[in-house]
Amino acid sequence: MAESRMIFIGEKESFISRVLIKKVLEAGSACTFVPWTVNDISKNIDDAALITLFIEDGETPNDEVIHYLGDAMEEKGLQIMIVGEKNDIDAVRTHFSDGQVFRTFARPVDNAEFVKTVSDYLAKVASGEFRKSILVVDDDPQYLTMVREWLKDTYKVSMANSGLQAIKWLGKNRVDLILLDHEMPVTSGPQVLEMLRSDSETSSIPVMFLTGKGDKDSVMSVVALKPEGYFLKGIQKDELLEKLNEFFILHR
Repeated sequence: MAESRMIFIGEKESFISRVLIKKVLEAGSACTFVPWTVNDISKNIDDAALITLFIEDGETPNDEVIHYLGDAMEEKGLQIMIVGEKNDIDAVRTHFSDGQVFRTFARPVDNAEFVKTVSDYLAKVASGEFRKSILVVDDDPQYLTMVREWLKDTYKVSMANSGLQAIKWLGKNRVDLILLDHEMPVTSGPQVLEMLRSDSETSSIPVMFLTGKGDKDSVMSVVALKPEGYFLKGIQKDELLEKLNEFFILHR
């Protein structure tokens, strides 16, 4: 996204919500008020980095809105802050998973703390701190560079041009997923996977193979190694991004 933006969802704009939004804007963060209808939320959630749900006078969104919001957040990996009376917060937050609720603010809200929380969160989003990290391992430098270019706007991407370089890199770094070339000289993909699985420090890291062979026997030999998945090297950018997004949603 070009700018890290919070959407401030409420039944209607009120004096208190306008004050909070104004202070967020004055602190230099992007923020937009959005009425809590499915239509309005759907128009604004695509470029949101954080959501605030503002509850006032005991009025809460209906089930359709809550369910849509929860599903959209799950799909996009978003988190929410809930502002309201304690009993309203408790009632609403049960509709979201613990991982989706970043923070709650019981009224009366400490404006300075609210603004600082928003600013710090959006700054971390802008810096890529919340992005999933992927290590791409392939002995073909052109393919390695191409995949990095495809992924770098969505993920934190590191590269290794051999299995041994990947093992060495993983000795000092942590990663959320490894995309591993199946056919590499010296140390093959299966050998790298075996080394990763035999080390307690790396055994739990998900691995997906990259393979240039799509025939049945080759695919079956890859699947037999029980990676988290595999991609044929002919896969296009949009499909790869879609499949990776699905993977991280399922393994959140």
